[in-house]
Amino acid sequence: MFGTMRNNVGILEIGGVKTTSLVEQYGTPLYVMDLLLIEENILKYKLFFQSKHFKTNIIYASKAFLCKGICQIIEKYDINIDAVSDGELYSIKSSGIDMQRVHMHGNNKSETELEMCLDYGVKSIIIDNEEEIEKLSKNCQLKNKKIQVMLRLNIGIEAHTHEYIQTAKHSSKFGISILDNRIEEIIKKIIEDENLEFLGFHCHIGSQIFEINAFYEAIKIMVKFTKLVSEKLDIIIPEINLGGGFGVFYSVGDTPIDIEYLMTALIKCLEENLEKEQLKIEKISIEPGRSIVANAGTTLYRVGAKKKTFDDTNYIFVDGGMTDNIRPALYQAKYIALVANKMNDIKDELVSVAGKCCESSDVIVKGIKLQKTVVDDIVAICSTGAYGHSMASNYNKLRVPAVVFVKNGRSYLGIKRETYEELVKNDLPIDI
Repeated sequence: MFGTMRNNVGILEIGGVKTTSLVEQYGTPLYVMDLLLIEENILKYKLFFQSKHFKTNIIYASKAFLCKGICQIIEKYDINIDAVSDGELYSIKSSGIDMQRVHMHGNNKSETELEMCLDYGVKSIIIDNEEEIEKLSKNCQLKNKKIQVMLRLNIGIEAHTHEYIQTAKHSSKFGISILDNRIEEIIKKIIEDENLEFLGFHCHIGSQIFEINAFYEAIKIMVKFTKLVSEKLDIIIPEINLGGGFGVFYSVGDTPIDIEYLMTALIKCLEENLEKEQLKIEKISIEPGRSIVANAGTTLYRVGAKKKTFDDTNYIFVDGGMTDNIRPALYQAKYIALVANKMNDIKDELVSVAGKCCESSDVIVKGIKLQKTVVDDIVAICSTGAYGHSMASNYNKLRVPAVVFVKNGRSYLGIKRETYEELVKNDLPIDI
């Protein structure tokens, strides 16, 4: 129960709106986003990631969840946003947001994406590899434009998280290793390119990280490396971007670090390491995504059927599944479930909540005690605000669900449910 989630006489309420009312109005499956909690999380980052010694910058990692409503919130609270594809760039641009808030990532940026960055006027591009330097410089020259850039580093930290979301171990596909014997040559290549303005270094050690020491180690390495390069090449390096990866609570066993404590601790660590190395930095950025929206999201489903297997496994079947939440099938993510219309009933039935896709891996929650359910009961899966909608698919030709924001007793449709017509709009008959 996060943010404005409440038990209102046995009915789960979010943002002052009963989930039963939301289901009646918008149907299921349905992503529900607690707008107030999103805003509170952003404000916490802004308040506690502050220093007297350098400027700070909050960049929302849009891959977690992106829509026009999110972009409105980004602009309202005066923070920045990143993108990793042409689709994300276009979505952000279509929201009307100031593109000087946008920072472009990606390990294989296409010519189209680089051109869009220049045409749209994004704030900066985070370079991932040497080939990208040449492609970007060529595009700048053709368009007679200059762009601010950072270089993504692989700093060799293996954060204790799932293998698929570690991004700084030595075998990672992201960035250039600080141990690469050509790294100084690559940095010089950027600095000497008249089309590029070198801002500094970026790193990102992974996602869903609970160990604060991993972030401390990242800070220590980034500050030392920045000092080393600035002295060797006799240049001023104004910025460091530490990425994100701040873990959140999904289920029992998760131990996230409170935003206030974590940000205060990181600022202290940064200040101490910068002083130790006698390094002056103008700006430090971080890129929270999941930790802003994950706990603010709840997915609502209707129960369609129940089944007890030969080995006594009790299944509750719901009208969504891996198409709207791939994380359990992809990397065994765990969630908490609630029966939203029976909050006061005793949880005495051990069940697994399974989706309707034709895959054995389509199980959202395994082995959880819930209230006894019948057909049309509402099952709520908590903390689905990140990487639910953004990773949704049309597998089995299921339609992508709607997204509603809720706050102060009102609901706002943020993304419409995909229609059947939209599902096949790009299908074309072939001449056979």
